[in-house]
Amino acid sequence: MHAIRASRAQRWAIVVVREPIPEHRAFGGMQRRPPFLTAEWRWLVMLSYAVDPAILMPLVPAGTMLDLHEGRALATLVAFRFLRTRVLGIPVPGHRDFDEVNLRFYVRHLTAAGEVRRGATFVRELVPRRAIAVVARLAYNEPYLAVPMRSTVPRGAADGAAFEGDAALAYEWRTRGRWHAIAARAHGSAAVPLPGSEEAFIAEHYWGYTRQRDGGTVEYQVAHPPWRVRLVRDVTVAIDVAALYGAAFVPALTAPPTSAFVAEGSPVAVALPRRL
Repeated sequence: MHAIRASRAQRWAIVVVREPIPEHRAFGGMQRRPPFLTAEWRWLVMLSYAVDPAILMPLVPAGTMLDLHEGRALATLVAFRFLRTRVLGIPVPGHRDFDEVNLRFYVRHLTAAGEVRRGATFVRELVPRRAIAVVARLAYNEPYLAVPMRSTVPRGAADGAAFEGDAALAYEWRTRGRWHAIAARAHGSAAVPLPGSEEAFIAEHYWGYTRQRDGGTVEYQVAHPPWRVRLVRDVTVAIDVAALYGAAFVPALTAPPTSAFVAEGSPVAVALPRRL
């Protein structure tokens, strides 16, 4: 088990977004593809790490390439609340509100028309409901695993409500008889991160890419408005990196994160997948 506690001062800037949001970034702005899933993603603790590209290259889906920020390959631990979930417009009782923790990294795809699509691909995704994991694996071949989970968020925030001031968030899950945890304390005012910053790079990905069992790749669009984010301090990561993600990730994920913040989140819409 590896535990990291870090308190970091970070540069920050408030940016007022005045230009119209491009269609692919706006909630509901699917490009001619109906949503498979709609939900709200709230209170995302996002901890990013520089990773040796050689570790990620074997995991890059066919038809995509690593998307680097300032020459570095980044992987992000993301823990958040998944709320008001509907599949094909239908709410599923007992499966609407839950936690998720995932490890993702960043790729880009160049379309035949010359459009560059920046997206994320996942190493592992954890949820507390077996049915959710099964549906995600069947529909997208996403690497989901169902495990016991619990979370601690400010009063009301479990249902998506905003909170002010210092606020502790913790997401925990149990595998192999032990509890793992990601936690942080949000503070300061929420703001859209500075364009070109690492925070903006992490939050602004609107496509997903997933390797398939036959070696192919599916692409799906994720539509949501830009997220406001808050600084964090007292970051805690207490996880068995080797057991969850493989020994190759231990050096990166046991170092202090290169950036750490909480995103407020928003409604999201995830399109049906299509093969590249």
